[in-house]
Amino acid sequence: MLQVKKLCKTFGAVTAAENLNVNIDVNSTIGLIGSNGAGKTTFLNMITGYLSPDSGSIFFRDKNITGKPPRYITRQGVYRSFQIPQLFDSMTTEENLEISKSIAASEISIDGNQEAKVESKNQSVKEILEKFQLTEFQNQTASNLPEGTRKLLDIAMALIMGPNLLLLDEPTSGVAAEDKFKIMDMIMNVVETETTAIIFVEHDMEIIKKYTNRTLAFFNGKIIADGATKEVLSHPSVKANVLGLTSQDSKL
Repeated sequence: MLQVKKLCKTFGAVTAAENLNVNIDVNSTIGLIGSNGAGKTTFLNMITGYLSPDSGSIFFRDKNITGKPPRYITRQGVYRSFQIPQLFDSMTTEENLEISKSIAASEISIDGNQEAKVESKNQSVKEILEKFQLTEFQNQTASNLPEGTRKLLDIAMALIMGPNLLLLDEPTSGVAAEDKFKIMDMIMNVVETETTAIIFVEHDMEIIKKYTNRTLAFFNGKIIADGATKEVLSHPSVKANVLGLTSQDSKL
């Protein structure tokens, strides 16, 4: 589904991505781990068009999306949420979802030209409100929602578009500890019957262990381990450079 080849990105003297090579299949659930500044969000930003790589290529469903603008990439079926929810704060929960659904259904690009419409799997607003337990908030403006609910709405806005590839940047950050698994359960329940691949950045290793079948570990702009989650979390370089464990620490 997604092929990333020899992807590189620098910011001045800082290397944010160095020769990244990743293949993602349908129905994958992949976690990205690494300390702040390791290159995880840069990786997501290049896939979604918010950053252009210095070199390398990104193909999605056999189409070259390297350096394409975000609008073009979403039209291909790639959607994302953000670490800080990107909502229309003056609008209600229901209106935010309606706007997202309208964008997914639109065949008009930002410059007003007709675009080829990728087949959508989007669900109804009512279905998403129910699945994310947002019905009681549907008439509240987004600015008045609790932080955890704002996070849910941001993710729901991405899912209502019917993504083939869903990218989540720290979906449980800023959420109360008791709500983290609830949010992840909702996400997984919505996509479990879809042919959707999920890639998400996460610092909570309990979330990584429970919900991913594959993990990519980033360090200094490089992927230092890629494989089954249990194996990656046991990798010596990951323990030392990502998890901050020493040889004297007990096993995970």
